[in-house]
Amino acid sequence: MKNTKVMEKNARVVNRHINSKLKGKPAMLYDAAGHLIIHGGKRLRPYMVIKSCEILGGEMNNALPAASAVEMIHNFTLVHDDIMDNDEMRHGVQTVHKKFGMPIAILAGDVLFSKAFQVVSESKLKEHAIAQLISRLAKACVDVCEGQLLDIRMASQGRNPTEKEYIEMISKKTAALFDVSCSMGAICATGKPTDVTNLSTFGRNLGIAFQITDDLIGIMGDPKITKKPVGNDIREGKKSLPILMAIKLSRGNDKKTILKVFGNSRASKKELEKATETIRQLGIEESVRNQALKYAKKAEKALSEYSGPAKIELVGLLDFVVRRSL
Repeated sequence: MKNTKVMEKNARVVNRHINSKLKGKPAMLYDAAGHLIIHGGKRLRPYMVIKSCEILGGEMNNALPAASAVEMIHNFTLVHDDIMDNDEMRHGVQTVHKKFGMPIAILAGDVLFSKAFQVVSESKLKEHAIAQLISRLAKACVDVCEGQLLDIRMASQGRNPTEKEYIEMISKKTAALFDVSCSMGAICATGKPTDVTNLSTFGRNLGIAFQITDDLIGIMGDPKITKKPVGNDIREGKKSLPILMAIKLSRGNDKKTILKVFGNSRASKKELEKATETIRQLGIEESVRNQALKYAKKAEKALSEYSGPAKIELVGLLDFVVRRSL
């Protein structure tokens, strides 16, 4: 990605701002709240807040509280996701509930959630802008919760969801935070309804493309990069678009090979590798990337009336998201 250095620069500024806000006593509570944050991350969502502000002529400092708040909400969802899934590791480090225990992890998530709204409410923007930011962030949090339940329901149902149902789920669970990142950035700059709508549309479609690609990586990704065992999503029975496509397209022994490990926690490494290779040979990667590209094009179209460095940097995210290596 050409603007990696810009992302890294933004991440450092956002990190400093978040760290300044996540302080208090008992210290362990704030250590737990900041645990995943201090162990890295591209700060993709804060980057979108800042660039969505800058594309409309706004300044980074105006968007910094909103950018920090979105990252806090993102990490709040990660803490609670890990608890629900009982995951032990995330991006190569212990999950919060494994390191600090379940009660403290729940409280840490609550602190991140609450601090996000506190940070926005204390920003130096006009009152009507702050009210819009809080309203949109609250709606995004509700969307994420609804999306999470849709995901849980899909996993427990005997039937496989349709592609439309899958898109609806990821639109809420994942894309809602991309959407709100961009719309909050727009509000920090101008607050004009057309600008907010355009940036919101960009963010939502970028988020859908991101999750589709992420689900592809969840099946075929290199464990050294993903930090997850090969075929992890297949073993967990995750009803993602790539897996649904593979089950639908496969026939005979190929279908048996995939279904043998789908949702089978006892599947061997060899069986998983065979299923992954079968999916690869079905040509799933190209089909899934084309789907992601369709949403990336919708996102780019939403920015058609804008120009300048910030637009170039936002459009650059599309290429980064859709073409992420496996």
